[in-house]
Amino acid sequence: MFGNTMVRAARRLPATTAYVALLVSIAAWMSSQSLREQARFVRHNSSNIHHLEVGKWWTLFTSGLVVDGVPVLLGIAAVAAALGLAEWRWGTLRGFAVFLLGHLVATLLTEGAMWLMHLAHLPGVLARARDVGISYGLVATASCLLALGGRRARRYGLPALTTLLTVAWVVNHELADAGHLVALGLGVLGARTSWLRDQARNAAGRATPGARGGNVRPPTSSPSAGTATGMSPAASTDTSGSTSAPSPAETTGGR
Repeated sequence: MFGNTMVRAARRLPATTAYVALLVSIAAWMSSQSLREQARFVRHNSSNIHHLEVGKWWTLFTSGLVVDGVPVLLGIAAVAAALGLAEWRWGTLRGFAVFLLGHLVATLLTEGAMWLMHLAHLPGVLARARDVGISYGLVATASCLLALGGRRARRYGLPALTTLLTVAWVVNHELADAGHLVALGLGVLGARTSWLRDQARNAAGRATPGARGGNVRPPTSSPSAGTATGMSPAASTDTSGSTSAPSPAETTGGR
């Protein structure tokens, strides 16, 4: 039964299944390598200023294939939960697009800011910085889910996530922390587009069809009391031919 459940989940969430499988495969391969080889792999797949200047734009994508900064299993589980929920609610195209665009745009904006600082010869700018991870796409997806969620998610969940990421940036002053705030803003902006709002509204309507009136039949008039009790709805006639009115109990028996 568990195998059948996994197969149905894989068919329902193809993008999440493929991405999680890729993350697991790369993490397993890296764990079998030496620390030197791991550092080399991360260095060659970092989307930093140097790689973008020399035309290695593919690092924008490959940098999102390495779990970094958090325990591997925890990071992969978080991606599976957030991306899987987004794909389930909005479909494969929209769900994965939010994750991918959050990763790409947040990376480009943060690295673009670093490039401008590099051109201005500001201190502390590393052209070959280590910049890999899944967190930009994860934060963008999570914030978009919260922004399109219920009232409690918008009122409590989104401010809590914003506060947590802001405190991390104030304390650490790291490039990744700034990128997390950028990804948060991208997710919230994405939630305001009709491309996602309409899909989320339709998904909510399918989940609760009665609220939209699609599967609810209008109430039909109840049969008369006489029919419900086996008697004729018309007034009964006695043997003498006179007509007697139905009793109050008979008129309300159908309800």
